[in-house]
Amino acid sequence: MRFVALATDFDGTLAHDGIVSTNTLAALERLKASGRRLLLVTGRELGDLQSIFPRLDLFDLAVMENGGTLYFPAARREQALADAPASSFVEACRERGVARLSVGRVVVATWQTEVSKILDAIHEIGLELQVIFNKGSVMVLPPGVNKASGLAAALNHLCLSPHNVVGIGDAENDHAFLTSCECSAAVANALPALKARADIVTKGDHGDGVVELIDALIRDDLAGAGASLCRHDILLGRSGEGNQVSFPVYGRNLLIAGSSGGGKSSITSSFVERLLEAHYQVCVIDPEGDYKELGDAVVLGEPKSPPTVEAALTVLEKPERSAVLNLVGLRFEDRPAFFQRLLPRLQELTIRSGRPHWTIVDEAHHMLPVDGTLPTLLPGKGFMNLALITVRPEHVARDGVALTDALIAVGSEPDVTAQAWSAATGIPATPVKTRLNRGHAVLWRREQAGRPVLFEVTESQTDRQRHSRKYASGELPPERSFFFRGPDGKLKLRADNLTTFLRMAEGVDDDTWQHHLRQGDYSRWVRTEIHNDELAAETEAVERDQSLSADQSRAKIREAIAKRFTIPE
Repeated sequence: MRFVALATDFDGTLAHDGIVSTNTLAALERLKASGRRLLLVTGRELGDLQSIFPRLDLFDLAVMENGGTLYFPAARREQALADAPASSFVEACRERGVARLSVGRVVVATWQTEVSKILDAIHEIGLELQVIFNKGSVMVLPPGVNKASGLAAALNHLCLSPHNVVGIGDAENDHAFLTSCECSAAVANALPALKARADIVTKGDHGDGVVELIDALIRDDLAGAGASLCRHDILLGRSGEGNQVSFPVYGRNLLIAGSSGGGKSSITSSFVERLLEAHYQVCVIDPEGDYKELGDAVVLGEPKSPPTVEAALTVLEKPERSAVLNLVGLRFEDRPAFFQRLLPRLQELTIRSGRPHWTIVDEAHHMLPVDGTLPTLLPGKGFMNLALITVRPEHVARDGVALTDALIAVGSEPDVTAQAWSAATGIPATPVKTRLNRGHAVLWRREQAGRPVLFEVTESQTDRQRHSRKYASGELPPERSFFFRGPDGKLKLRADNLTTFLRMAEGVDDDTWQHHLRQGDYSRWVRTEIHNDELAAETEAVERDQSLSADQSRAKIREAIAKRFTIPE
């Protein structure tokens, strides 16, 4: 289930002229019976709302006073989320004759016709307050307090992510909280500006629109709104024509496969980083300790202390926390059993909370060996948003590969990879008949009838950092290293990274340095082996400047490198 909660406005949305119809109340009860949570998000004060609407018990939580307070119906308790209005401000409003002034625990409200008096009082007192309009009324609140901040507090109490929430409203003050929801809906009677920004606009107005939305949620979890929600798709890269190539954030299982060194880690890191940037929760199963520096994800497991399933679930109970399960400390033969225990528990959490939003299984052949079986999943529930990473699909249990409905292939033999995937899934995969360069990949998807999409992978920050460390102080193989040989070819001084290159540059004689400089060897090496065109261009400019002495050209190239790479002292 993607959407585990509905957050609804009251006036103009759930209610018409303050009345909620019996048909709407019945729909709210159906939503609760489906296992979903229900939240009310309103500008009204608690006492005012209770006097006209006796069914607050239907809601798990209510955000009152436009985000100023939370009400817990089961406990009949209200909690302020901000400071009470300053008495000096309230008195200034009364002195100016503000009509129908209402003072709540946090909010001060009146009619929109009184806004000039309100602004004058704020100016005189010198307080930092915000004025929020709601059709014919106006509300004054502390800065940063709105329906979105109130909803965030409510979701925090319920351990829910806004990525699993549908919001519905009708007026100006609903913009903030609808924007914070994964899916936003506007009833037919909503303001045009709100409808223009909503993912869904109901055909029905007021409560009928809410009923319409609830029925769609119960029927197919808003599957019909998929096209409207593509704004959440995760960028993979760009096609040869420069078009964005993206992947749905929900409802797919993905296989990333191809030869070692083909770029699987690059595309996986980029995919996961973009999920984390958008605040989706991710669980990465990391058999070889490759994801120790993945944003602010909690890393569980050490070389002598493998993670436990319970520890992983404890981390994932908090929607704002992602987890990396480092299995280096787990024996190879024990990894399938660990996965057998973990995956059903993750599925239980996903059914209950919609999270983790993605489960990434690196080196999937460790978890699902070809002679193994898929963990027992809850009947009829399937599994969504699972990514399996491996070298060859045929090295992974066939039932595991069969779960996937999309393939990203990298490396020199994408068609071979695609054939193995197609054999396990039954999804056709049209051949591409090309050898992929590093940094390029092919995507096949079920809904695209197996037609291939070639694209250049968007490099991840993790990859950039890893490459920067590798080129600055790692060890390039001999065929990619720079060799200072001198004009007569008598030397053979190998620089296997930029740090070594700079140290040798300071030590070699001027004739050797100038020999390679004049031949353009430095810029050529930087372009082809360090893969930094900007640094190569700056180095090339130094090589062409005949007025520079050997020491001056050394200094300029060192400066160009130091601007882009961290060189150890």
